[in-house]
Amino acid sequence: MESQRLIYRTYTKEDDEFYASMWGQPDIVRYIGKGLTKTKREAVRSLENWILPGYKNGMGLFVIILKETGEPIGHAGLVPQVVEGRKETEIGYWLKKPFWGKGFASEAAGFFMSYGKVELHQSRLISLIHPKNAASIAVAKKLGMVYEKTVFFNGSRTRVYATGQPQTLWEALPCD
Repeated sequence: MESQRLIYRTYTKEDDEFYASMWGQPDIVRYIGKGLTKTKREAVRSLENWILPGYKNGMGLFVIILKETGEPIGHAGLVPQVVEGRKETEIGYWLKKPFWGKGFASEAAGFFMSYGKVELHQSRLISLIHPKNAASIAVAKKLGMVYEKTVFFNGSRTRVYATGQPQTLWEALPCD
């Protein structure tokens, strides 16, 4: 898969150094989960137990490769989430710090928004964003996502930005 400046491919076990390098950067992970870095061992376990098994039905996080150099610069994709007991599809993205502010996050998130809607027939997509993550909030707004609510997600307050209308009780089945 590719967009104007980027190529997207699945992670492999050989990407453990790259994946661990992103988890080792406090600036990259400060708004992810609890905002804590991971050791290489913890990152490899995350890659093996969460990322690699996550490729189902077109979903998952994909390594972002810069076409110009062939260098991996981050990851993006669609991730199933459960928010307040409801199944949702999140557009997720991370970039290595040297690639911030160059439009790559918007390009990747926009690609996966289109992919989710056209290829996976998702009528609703969300982004879960830490309230202080101004850059990710700007990306969501640029893509036409709107702030919906603040929830308590994975131990912290998180803003939900969304495309499409929230599902009504009659349209959505609660998660098991």
